Amino acid sequence: MISELNEKKSTANRQVKATNNKSANGFIRIISGQFRGRKLPVKDVQGLRPTTDRIKETVFNWLMQDTRGAAVLDCFAGSGGLGFEALSRFAERATFFELDKGAALQLKENISTLKLDNAAIKQDNSLSLLANNAQNEQFDLVFVDPPFRQNLAEKTCFLLEENNWLTAQALIYVEVESELNSLNIPDNWMLLKEKTAGQVICRLYQREAN
Repeated sequence: MISELNEKKSTANRQVKATNNKSANGFIRIISGQFRGRKLPVKDVQGLRPTTDRIKETVFNWLMQDTRGAAVLDCFAGSGGLGFEALSRFAERATFFELDKGAALQLKENISTLKLDNAAIKQDNSLSLLANNAQNEQFDLVFVDPPFRQNLAEKTCFLLEENNWLTAQALIYVEVESELNSLNIPDNWMLLKEKTAGQVICRLYQREAN
């Protein structure tokens, strides 16, 4: 009887653990374009903070005339929500930088699910990747949405400019924690749009060629 009770308890614990693991992961939703309404699974990774639908709607309203045909770089891809939204809205191609192996594998699976042949993943530290542009890649639209409170946004902005990642009039979207009121950026970046939404500040810059 005791053995039977222990077995039932063990089974119940496994079921609870499986349920918790399942609920720990989540989904992102593509809000417009060719994949509108599609839900893509997201790994539960420490520091991963998918951009909300509300903010995505704001950002892509800002970018309404600029996403189609753009070469896109998602610097801290995480869930890939911004990059996938851009591809859904007919960006020409997208590159995802992601440090976490599990998150990168999930991005790969989601690319396969959407049958995309114009998306690439580089799994490594984003600052290290941006420090060396040996292939002289350039992008029209860049998303900079790093983990909060790690002093990554400012460094990323200067690496993008210093290592020639940006086309002449590239657009750069930067999302940071709301308490970070000041952000040093390259002198030739002009602020086009800004919005505070809860705990985040969203800014859209445009590069002016030197």
